[in-house]
Amino acid sequence: MQLTLRYTRQGETHEVTTSLGVIIAWEQKFKAKAPQLAQAVGMEDLAFMAYEASKRAQIVVPGEFDRFCDTLEQLEVVDTDQQNPTIPAP
Repeated sequence: MQLTLRYTRQGETHEVTTSLGVIIAWEQKFKAKAPQLAQAVGMEDLAFMAYEASKRAQIVVPGEFDRFCDTLEQLEVVDTDQQNPTIPAP
């Protein structure tokens, strides 16, 4: 499953795409499995994926996820590429 996320923080807009590594990091942080995203995708989930994808894309983000969230002004899903049909788009 890939999501393209667009977010604005501190007046700058970035667009990032999730990867398998980002989804695994999400599973580890939230002690959940990717298929659970089919039931509900929260803003915290999307923010964490944007945070992880940004770090992997070498976009400078705060060292702490909570600080990243505090500076978010906007966050949206702009595209999905469902490689796993059991996980619907948010």
